[in-house]
Amino acid sequence: MKENHIAQMLRNRVQKYGEREVFRYKKDNTFKSVSWTSFQFQSEQIACYLLKMGIDTASNVGIYSQNRPQWTISDLAILSCRAVVVPTYPTATFEQLKYIIDETAMQVLFVGDDAQLPNAIRALNETESLKCLITFDCPKQDDERIITFSEIIKGDFADYKEQLEQQIAGGKEDDLATIIYTSGTTGEPKGAMLQHKQFMHAFAMHTKRVFLTDKDVSMCFLPLSHVFERTWTYYLLYSGGTNIYNLNPKAIIDELPKAKPTVMCVVPRFFEKTYDAIQQTAEKWPKAQKAIFNWAVNTGKQYIEYEKDNKKAPALLNLKRSIANALVYKKIRQVFGGNIRFMPCAGSALNNFLLRFFHSIGLHICYGYGATETTATVSCMPHKHYDFDFTGDIMPGVEVKINEENMILIKGESVFNGYYKKPEQTAEVLKDGWYYTGDQGSIPAPGKLHMTERIKDIIKTSTGKYISPQKIELELSKSSLIEQICIIGDNRKYLTALIVPTYPVIKEIANSENIKAEQMAIILKEPIINKVIEKELQKYQGHLPKHEQVIKFQLLDQAFSIDNTMLTNSLKVRRKQVNQIYKAEIEAMY
Repeated sequence: MKENHIAQMLRNRVQKYGEREVFRYKKDNTFKSVSWTSFQFQSEQIACYLLKMGIDTASNVGIYSQNRPQWTISDLAILSCRAVVVPTYPTATFEQLKYIIDETAMQVLFVGDDAQLPNAIRALNETESLKCLITFDCPKQDDERIITFSEIIKGDFADYKEQLEQQIAGGKEDDLATIIYTSGTTGEPKGAMLQHKQFMHAFAMHTKRVFLTDKDVSMCFLPLSHVFERTWTYYLLYSGGTNIYNLNPKAIIDELPKAKPTVMCVVPRFFEKTYDAIQQTAEKWPKAQKAIFNWAVNTGKQYIEYEKDNKKAPALLNLKRSIANALVYKKIRQVFGGNIRFMPCAGSALNNFLLRFFHSIGLHICYGYGATETTATVSCMPHKHYDFDFTGDIMPGVEVKINEENMILIKGESVFNGYYKKPEQTAEVLKDGWYYTGDQGSIPAPGKLHMTERIKDIIKTSTGKYISPQKIELELSKSSLIEQICIIGDNRKYLTALIVPTYPVIKEIANSENIKAEQMAIILKEPIINKVIEKELQKYQGHLPKHEQVIKFQLLDQAFSIDNTMLTNSLKVRRKQVNQIYKAEIEAMY
């Protein structure tokens, strides 16, 4: 079968791999498998039911669920009808869900479990277009408008098989595949429209940079409602690999040693937290053990200076690295399952020192840059001849230039078609074939890209100084005492910071200082704790110009999270939201 459509791609892979495993998931504390043949059968059962419901070319169908095999099975079912997939984050509120349903005139919504069901039922009752819910893991409801996924799989849809065959055969590269609503850090959501040809082009260019095989096993960890994990999942199918679905992102560190993936998409926050945990553990080791650890890391850092340039390291350094690998690296890599070949990483800035640290222990991070509007990847670190100081090499077939505002502009077959029902917003960012990203960056060398900051996030102080908050946050977050930080200072005389400290470390300091309070809110008000953080800031910002140094700070007893609306679903800080929620605390620092 021709292959210019994702549903056609599925058919071709099923013919090739048959009963081989395509999905793995955990049920009753054991891993279960789904074969390629079963994937096709279940997907086509769902597709036939959708056709029965009147869903066909260009209909908009939603998925509102955590990661699970049924997510991707339903995704491919919708695409097989030549309909359009509209994913919604599993953490979305009713208001966010209703906005998307109303704007897309959604008729059918797939629902994960009891966490999403109340909002979905309310939407079924309070929106005009929504007619049916299909539930993955919810109790059977006494409502004929709500049907379970398993009921459909057991159904008889022979009368719709021929219609489905015609839909799949008629699939075109120009068919709209999905409308992905960007959570954004400001403004109302916008639905980025991506066609099948954008995904198919993305697969082709990734084969020249990110080498997946049908032997690879990936852990599906980031939300499938985000373009990063979704496109990666498609690329894994394209390559014939196996995907392991992780229902609970908070349990990922416990699951990795059991799943033993070879590849896995991550965001910088994952490495930040992992590094902090490693350092906190190392601090408790005896002096001799700590010395061996530091020697091993330093040895690895020397080695990667040769590795990154694809040069042969000296024999003595190779020997030292082999010893360090046996004593230290292998043990740390077991945290990730022990089989990792590489880990694509994007979504926000990643500290240079973290990149070097994880590479030094033998974990290759394909750090890169991309956006929903570019079908994910614009640049990423290759496996050879890479740089730690940039945001990867520009992908094959992608054009990048920097305008007079230092904004990154992108052109290529993977660039989106515009925002759904938002022609004005589309015209603002798509000009003469170029996508205006809103991100500041540079092309430091031919073929290289370095993204530095969201232009809207740039701070201009009342003294006229332009400051990158992200740069300062990256510097200060090197401290093991700082878990999260948000720099403040737009139109102000000096910079301040809202700091979420590393609570376990703060608790240890409190105990050592004989502070009896149990509640973190009370502990953080202790003068000694504030003095410790102040000393830490001086340590990590002393090399910065005076106008880029934090003068005052406020310690927070609540972390920024998706649940409290201060993080986007891709774990970026919503600066506008943080400024509103902590308005009083910010004003007090001025």
